[in-house]
Amino acid sequence: MDQPVVGIMGMPEVGFFGMLVIGFIAGYIAEKAMNRDHGLFTNILVGIAGSFVGGTLAGLVNFNFYGFFGNLIVATVGAILILWVFGKAKAAS
Repeated sequence: MDQPVVGIMGMPEVGFFGMLVIGFIAGYIAEKAMNRDHGLFTNILVGIAGSFVGGTLAGLVNFNFYGFFGNLIVATVGAILILWVFGKAKAAS
């Protein structure tokens, strides 16, 4: 099966509004999993950034993901990873 074409700031098979919803949900899940307290805008940004980190990692291990739930899982894993890295960096300084 061919990979879907994804432009910059996009997720496979999800539109712009879907990207915002997935970003918010992934950021919220990551916030709770990492015991943090962020606002709505930060959750969206962390979730969207997490989708790019998670998508890159998924591509490196040949994990194919499609649709809303596939993107949500990948974005959540990426968002948790981002919060973990920033937490370690903050603790080290």
